[in-house]
Amino acid sequence: MNQDVLDLARLQFALTAGGHFLFVALTLGLATVVAVLQTRATFSRKPLHARMVRFWGQLYVINYAVGIVTGLVMEFQFGMAWSGLTHEAGNILGASLAVETIVAFFVESTFLGLWIFGWNRLNRWAHLAAIWIVVLTAYVSAYWILVSNGFLNHPVGYGSEDGELVLDDPLAVLTNPSALLAFGHIVAGALLTAGFFMAGVSAYHLFRRSPEWEFFGRSLRIGVFLSAPALMVTAIFGGVQFAVLDTFQPMKSAVFSGKTAEIARVQAELTERFGPGDYVPSEAWTRGGALLMLISFALMMYLCFAGVILAAFKKAVFRFRLWHLVLMAAVPLPYIAMISGWVFRESGRQPWVVYGLLKTEDAVSDLSSGTMRLSLIVFTTVFFLLAVLNAWLLTRHARRGPVDSGLGHDERPSRGGDGKDGEGEDEAPDPADALPAPRY
Repeated sequence: MNQDVLDLARLQFALTAGGHFLFVALTLGLATVVAVLQTRATFSRKPLHARMVRFWGQLYVINYAVGIVTGLVMEFQFGMAWSGLTHEAGNILGASLAVETIVAFFVESTFLGLWIFGWNRLNRWAHLAAIWIVVLTAYVSAYWILVSNGFLNHPVGYGSEDGELVLDDPLAVLTNPSALLAFGHIVAGALLTAGFFMAGVSAYHLFRRSPEWEFFGRSLRIGVFLSAPALMVTAIFGGVQFAVLDTFQPMKSAVFSGKTAEIARVQAELTERFGPGDYVPSEAWTRGGALLMLISFALMMYLCFAGVILAAFKKAVFRFRLWHLVLMAAVPLPYIAMISGWVFRESGRQPWVVYGLLKTEDAVSDLSSGTMRLSLIVFTTVFFLLAVLNAWLLTRHARRGPVDSGLGHDERPSRGGDGKDGEGEDEAPDPADALPAPRY
């Protein structure tokens, strides 16, 4: 195997998968927040609650739409650069990836379309059900992806026929501890990302003395009070993963601890088990990813602790401008923690793509260096442009604040035909119009 092709393929996968992961985290978290907000709005029938659904829902839809494109691009590069993995483990990974595709592109997208275009058309309870189905299918989609990733990190429930891996115990694959722990970690991390995002956007408007002070004051508190428990749950699942690391992947654990004697001992054990080879992953990437993740976690912990206290005081929420600046600057922290944690999880598994079964060098496609280099340039450029587009759209709509146009805007003609009642005066708006009109 050409080492240049292997390095370029790994770099391409890291950039595309890592980039897609950033979209997924905010999408998962914001979808849950929007669903909870709409549940509250549906029961309370208060216009303020409905406006919060529309504003944060608009940002969610933008991030979801661009994220779908990045997912499609990532699958193209995956199929092109990693045919060896498909050949060796496709019988196991193919099923979970196929189910994820069906859930994401058929069920989730269908009900998201009903939610987007069903404002003021669907019965409000049907409209509420649509967003909750979107949330549940998003979680199911994430679970199936992590079933595949869990198998790569801790293969279970498999057999071997003619040199290929085959599915032997579906239940073992679905209940793989590596997948379940990662799923809990990712879900909590997504809520943490949404919380920091909400707090940062709200702080921007409060810092600028927006007239929508009540709207963004409530949103800031939601973001802060969501971030604190989400951070704790993320830490719990992360801690459990660290605890079992010595059992699942002892070399990663040894490299993380930095104990030379332990690394040498595990290297000798793996050499005896799998034959001659270098089984020590990059210490810089493995330990560096873990260190950056832990630093980001510590910063978020301090911010969450201080934020919960400050959010309890109305004056601090609306007037503490230094806190507003800190919240705006802290928006990238969950992203940094997620990417660095992902680098630690994946780079520490090397030289395996399926731990103990298939080496990374045997999984890469037989491509020339020139082809792989061109592929890297094309896919990286596409992802960069999509990331810039997403950032521009999110920034633009977030800065505009809650406006009357956009998601949920009722463009139907008024009930009076010309917008006036029988007396020739303007018809008073019904506060309930901010929610989907009940149509039975």
